[in-house]
Amino acid sequence: MLSAYRDVLRINASWKFSLAGLILRLPMSMIGISIILLIKATYGNYSLAGLMSALNVIATAACAPIIARHVDRLGQRTIMLPLLIIGIGANIAFLLAAITHAHPALVALFSIVAGAAWGAPGAFVRARWAHALKECPHHLSTAYAFESVIDEFVYIVGPVLSTVLGTVFHPGIGFILICLFLSVGGLWFFSQRSSEPELLSTSQEVRRSSLLRNPAVIVMALTYIAMGFMFGANDVAVVEFANALGAASMSGVLLAFFSVGSLLAGLWYGSRTWRQPLWKLFAFGVVLLALGTSAYLLAHSLLVMAIVMTLTGITCAPTMTNVNTIIAKVVDGERLTEGLAWVSTSLNIGLSLGSAAAGPAIDASGAHGGYLVMVGAAWMMVAVMILGLLPLRRAVLRSQSPGVSI
Repeated sequence: MLSAYRDVLRINASWKFSLAGLILRLPMSMIGISIILLIKATYGNYSLAGLMSALNVIATAACAPIIARHVDRLGQRTIMLPLLIIGIGANIAFLLAAITHAHPALVALFSIVAGAAWGAPGAFVRARWAHALKECPHHLSTAYAFESVIDEFVYIVGPVLSTVLGTVFHPGIGFILICLFLSVGGLWFFSQRSSEPELLSTSQEVRRSSLLRNPAVIVMALTYIAMGFMFGANDVAVVEFANALGAASMSGVLLAFFSVGSLLAGLWYGSRTWRQPLWKLFAFGVVLLALGTSAYLLAHSLLVMAIVMTLTGITCAPTMTNVNTIIAKVVDGERLTEGLAWVSTSLNIGLSLGSAAAGPAIDASGAHGGYLVMVGAAWMMVAVMILGLLPLRRAVLRSQSPGVSI
């Protein structure tokens, strides 16, 4: 199984930018729970913690497509290095403001700036893969599956670091690690000029139209909003679930169980050649993810919740691989960063809405209220998929390229 990934990573030394991208993406799994832990510890309120996390994600969602558009035109290094410095500074300022119990409006400002500077690292990495594999596009689904596995690895390690170290030492230690990973990963990733995708030409720029006019992009974006809503609610609910059982440090471990299931499933899924149509695989994965999420309501112990989250996680990476592969098929290659940024932005929009909605629900009804929010979002994701399945099928079949097997 692993030989398929080994072969892909050797092409054009792609392992270098993929590894750097892993380090660069670690903060994305840490920022939400780090904000929640720090604000809850310093201000004592889940609603405020959820709001601060939501503001950070909303800023990312609002700015990422704009940043990606300029990245396609001017290059990743040119646009992202200055933003990297701004983002690191804003995270440091957020930490200091929260520790000194500054006015919440000031803390919110730093949260917004940090989110706005984040961009879409996952889109940057996947755009480099498309560039590296342009001579052998049949490997692209394997590469995207590998990146989905890395995403899950990131979500295993990041929350555990934030919660365990945050509870043992200080709730703000996650922000120190975030700045460290942004510095090391960002400088290494953006210094690799040879793997940067080709820039959008002037003539191509003139002919651009909104990617949101593409029905497949719309369906992927709306589905990801609902999926992000579910994940955002879980980030807040899992903290209260563990606290209620007297095991605060286990919240990150529970999130890691979800990611372990997703990681293993992603490795298996990407190593196979699938004969079923891509749109069918996507629809099947969405339904299974919603069914797994519904089982959260039945878990009342750490052990049962760990099992439920692991089984639910199995459906995650394959579904996200399908989403990114669909985008790669239906979006012009020179605008791939922007297309991928739109789906990651949609996920971030959902994350912000989910964390903001879960905060009051948890304050009112405990973790169970947060999980009710999750389940509602999961089945909304299914509804969006069903309503958009016909135009999605048409768009995928119309753009199917000979020689590319999914």
